[in-house]
Amino acid sequence: MVEWKISDTLVPYEEALAFMEARVEAIAKGEAEECVWLLEHPPLYTAGTSARREDLTDPERFPVYEARRGGQYTYHGPGQRVVYVMLDLNRRGRDVRCFVRDLEAWIIATLAAFNVTGEIREGRVGVWVRRDDKPLAATGQKTEDKIAAIGIRLRKWVSFHGISINVEPELEHFSGIVPCGITEHGVTSLVDLGLPVTMDDLDVALRSTFERVMTPPACD
Repeated sequence: MVEWKISDTLVPYEEALAFMEARVEAIAKGEAEECVWLLEHPPLYTAGTSARREDLTDPERFPVYEARRGGQYTYHGPGQRVVYVMLDLNRRGRDVRCFVRDLEAWIIATLAAFNVTGEIREGRVGVWVRRDDKPLAATGQKTEDKIAAIGIRLRKWVSFHGISINVEPELEHFSGIVPCGITEHGVTSLVDLGLPVTMDDLDVALRSTFERVMTPPACD
């Protein structure tokens, strides 16, 4: 069984981290069920284990937290659905690459519920969408924007941190960092793509696709 936890108010980052730390320990001891937590944070930046200082271009803008997850800098804020996944890989197969692929597949399946084609790119973390409406000025080539991020950490083969999907965040807030160290592409959201999707709509899609994509054993 997986417990689904949904927060309707903005959750401080420290509070979320403390909850995850305690829940992961309890799951590892067999004292609690797995948990998926859907929430929004107030505006903030987090630095993953590969973050480069020069990619934090506006360090005074929002609070910056050392996340100790994989990845580089990312932004969290209102209008972005953060999905923290506390899942037991002891029961799901001790394969980190497989688990990340499952998370990518989960995001792609969720976006497909809104007729959005999410894609994976070699060397670029996260999920991307093609923007035929935004040719690059210099070359005339079509571009791609990032719509979802992934960053996880494992302790005793239990995951925490997770994914984030942009529903309707303030996209200008991403300008204070180089998101995931990538300068050649932009950031988008479901609403930016012209879709009137609400957070509740996304949550319904996340839950229905989770059952299909992430039910163990999800990856051979």
